[in-house]
Amino acid sequence: MRGAAVAAFVAALMLMEGAGSAAVAAPASGWSEAAAAAGETRTAPVEERPCPVTVPAGTTCGYLLVPERRDVPNSRTIKVGYAVHRAGGEAPGQARGQATVQAPGQAPGQAGAQDADPVVYMSGGPGSASLPLTGLLTRMLPGRDVVVLEQRGGRYSEPRLSCPEIVEGIVDTLRTPGPTVDETAAVVRRAGACQSRLESEHVDLRGYRTAEIAADIVDLRAALGYRRWYLFGVSYSTRPMLRAAALDPEGSRGVVLDSLLPPRARWYDESPGSLMATMAKLGLTTRFDAAVAALNAHPAAYDTRDPLTRKRLTVWLNGDDVATLLAEALHETDVIPIVPALVDGLAGGRTELLQPLVDQAGDGLTSHEWGLYYAVQCQDETPGNSFPGSARPRLFTGVVDAAVCGAWGLPASRTEPDALTPDPAVTAVGADATIAGRSAVADTRTRGTTGARTTGDTATANATTANAAARATATRDAATRDAATRGRAAGSTTTGGRAVAASGVPILALGGRYDPTTPPEAAREAVSAVPGARFTEFDGVGHGVFLSSECGRRTIAAFLADPASATRPCDPGAAPYPMVRPGDLLLTSSVYRMLRSPVPLAIPAAFLLVAAVQLLVGLVSLLRRRGGGLSALAGLAGVVLGALSALSLSAVADPVALSIGVPPALAWLGLLAVVCTVLSVIEAFRLTAGAARIVPALTGMAFVAWLYGWLLA
Repeated sequence: MRGAAVAAFVAALMLMEGAGSAAVAAPASGWSEAAAAAGETRTAPVEERPCPVTVPAGTTCGYLLVPERRDVPNSRTIKVGYAVHRAGGEAPGQARGQATVQAPGQAPGQAGAQDADPVVYMSGGPGSASLPLTGLLTRMLPGRDVVVLEQRGGRYSEPRLSCPEIVEGIVDTLRTPGPTVDETAAVVRRAGACQSRLESEHVDLRGYRTAEIAADIVDLRAALGYRRWYLFGVSYSTRPMLRAAALDPEGSRGVVLDSLLPPRARWYDESPGSLMATMAKLGLTTRFDAAVAALNAHPAAYDTRDPLTRKRLTVWLNGDDVATLLAEALHETDVIPIVPALVDGLAGGRTELLQPLVDQAGDGLTSHEWGLYYAVQCQDETPGNSFPGSARPRLFTGVVDAAVCGAWGLPASRTEPDALTPDPAVTAVGADATIAGRSAVADTRTRGTTGARTTGDTATANATTANAAARATATRDAATRDAATRGRAAGSTTTGGRAVAASGVPILALGGRYDPTTPPEAAREAVSAVPGARFTEFDGVGHGVFLSSECGRRTIAAFLADPASATRPCDPGAAPYPMVRPGDLLLTSSVYRMLRSPVPLAIPAAFLLVAAVQLLVGLVSLLRRRGGGLSALAGLAGVVLGALSALSLSAVADPVALSIGVPPALAWLGLLAVVCTVLSVIEAFRLTAGAARIVPALTGMAFVAWLYGWLLA
């Protein structure tokens, strides 16, 4: 008995020691390597919470609890926000507003959902919010569960990596007319303040990168109990979705990639060329070059509002700034048609036409969580770019991002396998790449090289060669452990340091013809050699196809219903709006100014009112045989002018076009106002005319002056 007791005690100690060691080594998600070796599915815990945004009925919200860094034992736990809209309503016995959590491996149908595979969606950015799109997605995809996942560090996750300091720094660079590359000191200073603040809040920025975001997606599927689902990403989030598909091939029913950012793209170095290629599609190369050159020589001032304080401020934009602004504007489908007329006007010196885009740019500065944005970009994107100073136009985004990443000094991520490139060479790159990128930016003013791409490749190759030994030594062990962990999590194998992911997952990629940020040509090339992948290009569309194209939404829904079918539910070659070419509009910013302040509308409103009264009084006088013919004709001319002007304006297919011009017909219709005014003057100065007859004459003259001297000027 004594021997048995001693043996049991020793065994218990061994078990306790083993459990303690496992607790130290296991990720915070609760999934251990021993469990993985036994073939068990890792399951991260979830926590219910009220939905922070308006969502459709049948939607519950929660947090996925995951480690901040999966490569660090006992890393602190963070919360990643998500929402689940269940097509079948609440789970049996589940009260509305509570989070429904299924056991691992439980079929979705057991939780009240239907047979159709669910969809998980994430917005792009990095750093854009996802939850506000829950309603659109559920309307777009009725009959199936829709899961919307925030990015870790995003607006509806904890911690939230906002960086208003960086926004302040960006605004400061725009207060003066100098080139941005010479004014990044303010951005660098504010970026350093943000980094220090986040670190004081115990945020480890190294945990906010694509590989971790992809692992969150995989963990959420297990936590919600879905056997498999479709992955839906747009812009940046196409990368973590592709990575998640490689990590979790058995759980990936298919992948939708809207505005695909190819995993191996050198985005910053390629952006200027992509913008120029888009301008060439629009037939604007010469006029665009002229506009950028003119504004670089003579920057333009614009009065707008500070995106943080909403106070009035004046910003100065040079040609490179305007090029960046136009690149962002091409994201919007209703802005694309006016770009030809807008660029032509800018080249002709009509810089005031840019005011609508300047005002909208402020919202863009507050739409991202910039701490998350730069954590991802500095680790995953900037290290692979050389930022050649000879590239033109010199886009504001590249200059600022290079400066911030140089200041933050985060280590570069290594290459990861994904569903498009399942067997890449695993290359370890360290902080030296970030430093090299910063040096490349600093040297751009002194390098007089030509051939931007050749220069960039050479600089990158030299930096890689010089630091290869140091990087390999610094990251070999971490890369080996990380690759092994990821391989077990994904159910894949590793051979010679090369991760091999399962293939054959159906992939649908969508791209907008006029998207300079993620050009359709690059997306088409990226998916062309992948079995089960296909690409569809949408004419007249920019960035984020499903957000602005009904045909894009229908195409996605059709793919989810039957990934094997190549039948198109609509014509992607039908542009939503016709192009507005130079000469199609009389360029003017007056309509937009009236939208900002409707006071100038008082003059045409008074003219139309007086014309209507004049017509009515004239007709009554004619019926009583008391004259009134001139008054009736004058009033009729004014009323007809109003009606025809309204028809002309309503015929404009894209209402956004009115922000930069009006139909040329208005200039000819204005002749009716001249006729009305002349007749009113004649009537007013007749010997028998009353004093009130002077009112139509005065309002007519005021309207003619307003029309030709202000609206059409």
